[in-house]
Amino acid sequence: MIALIQRVSEAAVNVDGEIVGQIDQGLLVLLGVEKDDDEAKAKRLMERVTTYRVFEDEAGKMNLNVQQVGGQLLVVSQFTLPADTKKGTRAGFSRGAHPADAERLYDYFADQCEALLPTERGRFAADMKVSLINDGPVTFWLQV
Repeated sequence: MIALIQRVSEAAVNVDGEIVGQIDQGLLVLLGVEKDDDEAKAKRLMERVTTYRVFEDEAGKMNLNVQQVGGQLLVVSQFTLPADTKKGTRAGFSRGAHPADAERLYDYFADQCEALLPTERGRFAADMKVSLINDGPVTFWLQV
């Protein structure tokens, strides 16, 4: 399971002209689910995302996590993250989970996040327009 996290001052997801998820300061989490992922991996990734220190403390060091700064999460499914891009000029998607499994684990991950802090979501398998202001920019790839 993969999370591409971006520290944002704001982010939103739009589907068919409707905002379905929107946050202020926090993390935009692009979530990719792979074939062998399960609830244990989803929970471990949630723990990493919510405790990863990407926000600055009073000394300007990245020592604070999203919970410590009172931030929010916007979780967006991203089936292209597990793509195989090692060769050629077209991505292969055989490493991604079956859509039903991916949706179940996406919901599980977001539910686990929501139990800890304010969490918004995109819409699984929709054509989403994601807008954000990446604060820094700060972006990290987390994988379990």
